[in-house]
Amino acid sequence: MAELEIRDLHVTRDGKEILKGVNLKTGPGEVHAIMGPNGSGKSTLAYTLLAHPKYEVTQGDILLDGQSILELTADERAKKGLFLGFQYPTEVSGVGFSHFLRTSYNSLSKALHGEDREVFITVREFQKYLKENLNKVGLNEEFLSRYLNEGFSGGEKKRAEVLQMAVLKPKIAILDEPDSGLDIDAVQAVAKSISQVSGKDSTVVVITHYARILKFLDKLDFVHVFAKGQVLKTGDASLADKLESEGYDWVLKQTV
Repeated sequence: MAELEIRDLHVTRDGKEILKGVNLKTGPGEVHAIMGPNGSGKSTLAYTLLAHPKYEVTQGDILLDGQSILELTADERAKKGLFLGFQYPTEVSGVGFSHFLRTSYNSLSKALHGEDREVFITVREFQKYLKENLNKVGLNEEFLSRYLNEGFSGGEKKRAEVLQMAVLKPKIAILDEPDSGLDIDAVQAVAKSISQVSGKDSTVVVITHYARILKFLDKLDFVHVFAKGQVLKTGDASLADKLESEGYDWVLKQTV
């Protein structure tokens, strides 16, 4: 089961309210898009879902598979099946990419899947597993010997985030602007990678300003318009096309 429910979520940072009653629900295997203008609170929502300490929940609840996770820390939420792909992935010198992935996988495996999930004890076992997933996101084996995100291009960093999603197989993956700063070819490559690794056992939430990355996804079930710290409108994939052609003003005017 992979179900995320956000109920009347209010969040502040430094005493300023940013999220003002967010309601959103996802189901197993669904692909959702959250679209909205700059400063609307989309990234705040993503960080709050993974318990960023600078954001304070003042009202509402976050439920994963029917259980509240508000009292859980970021690592505890990850072990429950939440994953966040960052808008600006950090370069971490000295931490090998392959080692990082193996350590993360082994840490989460038993927590997410119990005794049914294999833990890779040897490097050789894990390298074989990694290579299977590298092909899905279009990265070559050379990346495994490099430090985490160090020297990666923008598109490579975003695909490396999707690779983490493919390897860890979370229940709910939130990808914060995976198209940010990328040219059209890189956007298409990242979208293809997302489609390759998403499936019936995981839910994907793509946060973005623009519809261009959504056009390249194999599947898109719901589009949510996010502004003024709330979800103002929800529709199917056609809503993204309308937002691209008409902007956000028509939605904002409906809610005045």
